[in-house]
Amino acid sequence: MAANASPNADGFCVEENKDNVYETVLGEIKYLELPLGITLGSVYDDQPNAHQKFIEKLDACIRNHDREIEKMCNFHHQGFVDAITELLKVRADAEKLKVQVTDTNRRLQDAGKEVIAQTEDIIQSRIQQRNITTVVEKLQLCLPVLEMYSKLKEQMNVKRYYSALKTMEQLENIYFPRVSQYRFCQLMIENLPKLREEIKEISMSDLKDFLESIRKHSDKIGETAMKQAQQQKAFNTVLQKQNNVRYGKNKYINDGIPEPRNEIVSKQNLAVEDEEEEEGHEDEVLTAHDLVDFSPVYRCLHIYSVLGDAETFENYYRKQRRKQARLVLQPQSNMHETVEGYRRYFSQIVGFFVVEDHILHVTQGLITRAYTDELWNMALSKIIAVLRTHSSYCTDPDLVLELKNLIVVFADTLQGYGFPVNRLFDLLFEIRDQYNETLLKKWAVLFRDIFEADNYSPIPVTNEEEYKNVISKFPYQDPELDKCFPKKLPMSQSVPQIYIQVKEFIYASLKFSESLHRSSTEIDDMLRKSTNLLLTRTLSSCLQNLIKKPHIGLTELVQIIINTTHLEQACKYLEDFITNITNISQETLHTARLYGLSTFKDARHAAEGEIYTKLNQKIDEFIQLADYDWTMVEPDGRASGYLMDLINFLRSTFQVFTHLPNNNNDHAAMSGKVAQTACMSACQHLSTTLMQMLLDNELKQISMGAIQQFNLDVIQCELFAGSEPVPGFHGETLQLAFIDLRQLLDLFMVWDWSTYLADYGQPGSKYLRVNPSIALALLEKVHRGMKDLSKKNNLFAQFRKNDRDKQRLIETVVRQLRGLVNGMSQHS
Repeated sequence: MAANASPNADGFCVEENKDNVYETVLGEIKYLELPLGITLGSVYDDQPNAHQKFIEKLDACIRNHDREIEKMCNFHHQGFVDAITELLKVRADAEKLKVQVTDTNRRLQDAGKEVIAQTEDIIQSRIQQRNITTVVEKLQLCLPVLEMYSKLKEQMNVKRYYSALKTMEQLENIYFPRVSQYRFCQLMIENLPKLREEIKEISMSDLKDFLESIRKHSDKIGETAMKQAQQQKAFNTVLQKQNNVRYGKNKYINDGIPEPRNEIVSKQNLAVEDEEEEEGHEDEVLTAHDLVDFSPVYRCLHIYSVLGDAETFENYYRKQRRKQARLVLQPQSNMHETVEGYRRYFSQIVGFFVVEDHILHVTQGLITRAYTDELWNMALSKIIAVLRTHSSYCTDPDLVLELKNLIVVFADTLQGYGFPVNRLFDLLFEIRDQYNETLLKKWAVLFRDIFEADNYSPIPVTNEEEYKNVISKFPYQDPELDKCFPKKLPMSQSVPQIYIQVKEFIYASLKFSESLHRSSTEIDDMLRKSTNLLLTRTLSSCLQNLIKKPHIGLTELVQIIINTTHLEQACKYLEDFITNITNISQETLHTARLYGLSTFKDARHAAEGEIYTKLNQKIDEFIQLADYDWTMVEPDGRASGYLMDLINFLRSTFQVFTHLPNNNNDHAAMSGKVAQTACMSACQHLSTTLMQMLLDNELKQISMGAIQQFNLDVIQCELFAGSEPVPGFHGETLQLAFIDLRQLLDLFMVWDWSTYLADYGQPGSKYLRVNPSIALALLEKVHRGMKDLSKKNNLFAQFRKNDRDKQRLIETVVRQLRGLVNGMSQHS
């Protein structure tokens, strides 16, 4: 029994252990203890039906939990129902309370609106009150600044500039720091430099007025100082006579030197009787300080010193005075005519340096002695250069003597003010020749002005009085003796004006020549040489420059040719004019001739060349408008538009040439020759340009349609040439310009290669003017054009055989042409 019982006991233990395992697994699943893989794996062990037992155990556990849940729900169900019932009862009371609260809030809001509005008004009023108080406080702080600034503006208005500068200093140092945070203060601060600049500008304006004043009074000041020097010299002369001093002993040392910067008291008792009589009505002579108010200089210098910019003022004053010195040193063009011109020139210079000497001694640092010495050395060099030039104009010995005396007085006056004048005395012994060059420069300007003012139209004369007025200025002989008016003279207004100016130049040269006290023969030679210089250098240069100007058109160039012809014819009258002046016959052995003929011929040739050049340039402009379709199959049937425009332009241009007034046979022949040459040149240039267009290397292929279109354009050119656009061409002379093009185009139009090759080199060849190399180049382009066209038409079988035959023919001709070209090169 014991042995039998043991297995049962073991089986019970095993079952009990299994139940424990299931409970453990259920516990882990219940509380979601992870990982569950090992836990669930323990269910499937070696025991049979282990998972079924686990399922049963799991179902029992689930039923236990369901019973517990049901018990709990039964226990709490009544409480839940009671709570819901109570909540439903409270809902109605809550609705009533919500209505009451909303109504109460509305009434409260309505009652508070007025309070809120009043509160906001009170707040705004308090803010305004506080702002007003602040503004009053700030205004009390700003009012002194504004008052000072107003005072400044008032001082500016009444021109109290020095006080204004002091006020500015007070504003910057005392007032502005108190209110620097305000914008108006910043504006005032920014405006002060402008006011200072305004003060500087105004004071500078006063200085400019002063400079203008002394410029106007310089001659009076100088005249006064020179008069003082003359009186001093007369006084010293009387003293010398009284002391029995020999006159003439080192005159420049013994002559008295005027006392500088002292008031001039007339020495009537010491001067000669005439001077006593002249000065008898004056007790003293005015000084520079009496004639000019120097206060603007002092005031401006003081203001610039206060502003710390005295150096700028000094530099400006010196710069302006240097400019005035240059103006003073520049003589008038007619200064040489009378001694009064020299006296005025010297008086202005003396007045200038007397003022500078006064400024030197009454101001501190504005100018220095070194500055005045430098200015005087510059002026002295200019004076000497001017006197060397203008002294050569003097033809009257008395005038030369008076000029010498005037230079002496001028030197004595400035020496009395401490300026060295030794070079002036050396000048008295010099003779300098600059007259002719000055005249040439002056006349160059006159010629240019005349050419600029000319309208390059024939001179119209409506009656005999106007005609006589023209021929009184220019020796023109009208072949129409009937004097029918109105008429037009062939030359333009510049011709008589140029002729008059040439005569004026001869007169001016004569003045210089006479001053050299030469013989009539020498004077005649000088006049002719100077006139030749005027014609061959000055007038020739002006004409050449005129011809090259861009605004000079074809009509103007033709008029210039006519003008130069008349001027050339007038040269013989200029030679007669010089002969009448000098009384030297032109047949004299050593008499020079005028070279004006070559001058006007050169100008005429230049004008003709410019006509041809401008005409060709215009043709090139039209050619640039050409727009050929070199691959066209058929021509347009009419000439190109650009070519018709070009032909119309040429036709109108040559009409202008042929309608110029030709009052004699010479003019007609001349204008006709120019027109014919221009027309031939234009046709040749057009033909050459068209040929170059065909042979252009960038043009690779040409169709026969394009050749035909090009032929229409050349036909129009030939029709133009055959219409005699300019009279005087015989037969087909003008059409020969296009003969090369015509034979070349005929060769391609007719396709007459057999004739060309057979007759090549024969004098009577139909295509004598066709060069093989040109024909070869054009044929190759046509060949390429045909190839391109055959590729487009290769879908049609009937064309292929014809194309091949034509191409073989072309290749044959090309080989023969190359043979001719090679033969020509070997022969060369």
